[in-house]
Amino acid sequence: MPGVPPTRFVYLGPEGTFSEQALKTVPAADRGILTPARSVPEALDALRSGDADAALVPLENSIGGQVGVTLDELASGEPLVITREVVLPVQFVLAARDDRSLESVRSVAAHPQAGAQCRKWLRAHAPQATVVDVLSNATAALGASSGEFDAAVCAEIGASRYKLHVLAKDIADNPDAMTRFALVARPGPPPPPTGDDLTTLAVYISHDRVGALLAVLTELSVRGINLTRIESRPTGEKLGRYVFFLDCGGHVADAQMGEALQGLRRICADVRFLGSYPRAAHGDAPPRPAPGLADVDFAAAATWLSRVRAGDLS
Repeated sequence: MPGVPPTRFVYLGPEGTFSEQALKTVPAADRGILTPARSVPEALDALRSGDADAALVPLENSIGGQVGVTLDELASGEPLVITREVVLPVQFVLAARDDRSLESVRSVAAHPQAGAQCRKWLRAHAPQATVVDVLSNATAALGASSGEFDAAVCAEIGASRYKLHVLAKDIADNPDAMTRFALVARPGPPPPPTGDDLTTLAVYISHDRVGALLAVLTELSVRGINLTRIESRPTGEKLGRYVFFLDCGGHVADAQMGEALQGLRRICADVRFLGSYPRAAHGDAPPRPAPGLADVDFAAAATWLSRVRAGDLS
C-alpha cells in the first residue's frame, strides 16, 4: 500500500553478512521483521509474491563491479522499483573462535570475493595459512565458530553474531572499497524529490538502427542529465543483444528527466523504469545543471510555448 512503511524485509542472507548490516541502516528495519534469503532471485520472488514488503539486494561493488544477477532479475519478471540505496564500506575482519596469534592460524575460510579483497594482507600477516573458499561471509564465520577452520574473513557483524574473537580489523587491501545495495519494493509512487536523487532505467535499444546507443545518450545529454553509471547485460535472446542499465542524476518528477524519459520511450525498443530515489552520500556533490537546463528553465520554456500556441507573441 503506497505510503505505508515496509514491515517485512527480506535480504540476501545468510545472517551475519554485509547485506544484513546494510539493511540495519534503514530506519524502518529497526521495527521490522528481517528474513534472510538464499539468493537474490529468492529474495525478489518473496517480494513479488507478497511474502515481503521490501527486499535489500546488492547492486555493485567498487572492486568487483556489477552484481549481474540483481540486474537480470530487475530487468525481467513482474516490475519492481528501487526506493532507496545504501552504500556500505566493505570492512573485513579476521576472526577466530579463540583469541590466538596470527602465526597459529593454519586455515582461513573466506568467500572468494572476500579472499580476493584481502589477499595481500593475508599473504603479509598469515602467509602460512591456507585460504578455503566458502559460500558466504557468514558461512566463513560459522566455520570458524565450529572449529572447522582456524579463522574466517568476515564482516564484523558476522564475528559478533557467532561470538568470535576479532584477531585483526580492516584487513581489506583497498580501505576505500564499498558495496552499493538497493532497497526494492513493488511499484508505487516514488519517494518525493530531494534535489539529490538518482533515477535507474533498463533500456532496450532498437537493434535495427545505426547509432541507437548514441541516440539514447543524446536524449540525456541535451537535457543536462548526468549519467553516473551505465552497465550492459545480455538479454539472453541471441549474441549481441543487450539491455543497458542507466543511473541518471535526477528524479522522475523533474521536468528534464520527464522529457528525457519521453524521448527514450519514443526511440527505444523498450524502457523499464526502475525507480527514482535519494542518492546516498558518495562523497561527491551532484553537478550543477548547465545554464538553461534547470527545472525553472524548462518551466519558463513551456510557458512561452503555450503562449505561442495561443497566438500570444507579446
